[in-house]
Amino acid sequence: MKKTESSRSPTIILSQPSGVKPTSGLWQAVKKNRWAYAFIAPFYLMFIILGLFPIAFSLYLSFQDWDGYRPMQFVGLNNYSYLFSKGGQLFWQSLQNSFILILMYVPLITVLALVVAALLNSPRVKGFRTYRMLIFAPFVTSTIVAGFVFQLLLGTEGLFNTVLRAFGLPGIPWLDTVWGARISLSMVVIWGGLGYNVIIMLSGLQTIPRELNEAALIDGAGPVRSFLYVTVPLMRPIILFSTVFSVVGAFALFDAVVALGRGPLRANVTPLVQIFDVAFGQFEYGRASAQAYVYFLIIFVLTALQFRLLGRDNG
Repeated sequence: MKKTESSRSPTIILSQPSGVKPTSGLWQAVKKNRWAYAFIAPFYLMFIILGLFPIAFSLYLSFQDWDGYRPMQFVGLNNYSYLFSKGGQLFWQSLQNSFILILMYVPLITVLALVVAALLNSPRVKGFRTYRMLIFAPFVTSTIVAGFVFQLLLGTEGLFNTVLRAFGLPGIPWLDTVWGARISLSMVVIWGGLGYNVIIMLSGLQTIPRELNEAALIDGAGPVRSFLYVTVPLMRPIILFSTVFSVVGAFALFDAVVALGRGPLRANVTPLVQIFDVAFGQFEYGRASAQAYVYFLIIFVLTALQFRLLGRDNG
């Protein structure tokens, strides 16, 4: 019996010519779009060279004893176990310093940014763009320059102490005491980072319909209660982002510490500065790499906890 054309069509569609590889279609697509792939290739090459390779090489170094000159010597987990011995005290002290800095300036900069953003978002404020530019300007200023300027202002013979002595008051040893150095560093960070947080908060406030606050005011809630019970809950994702950004920034402080000084008893040394000192001061690249990976795990866990505690639903 003669087969019809419709009966033969499934066989023709499902059949595959002999000798044709399954990947030929993919290769043809790549060959067809070769110029598109050529234009995006530099990004991936730079990412591999400057991103993936340093990460993988640092992980490899964390199991080696290497000073940059002698041949590498495999030491297994010794670099990690060293952190939990007496020799790793400076690394844990740097983490402690970061936690102290977090408690000192992260709540303050978050609240200040939210309040300033709420003021700028008010229709009563004139010259909105000018104030926004002035507040954001410190963020684009070099942190090294800001650190040296604050060092001149807060030094023993700095401008602040000179003004105090002019009024017959004793000078304050801002940079010569442990807590004075920490307060000085917090001032530099708040001065430099407030503008960025204000812009982030302001972008969030501008997405909240004004009708919600107006309805709260009509129902008898004052401006403060309307802000606390209407605006703040709606701003939770933005506040979470700002807090996470500030916490990670506290652990990653580097420029301001180098410019302002490490402080008495290394009070201002953060993990990033500690890793830098071990790698390029002591030339112990294996131990520095191990510290970097422990530091990464701590940051990862803290960020996950913040998203879990601050990002969960109100219910």
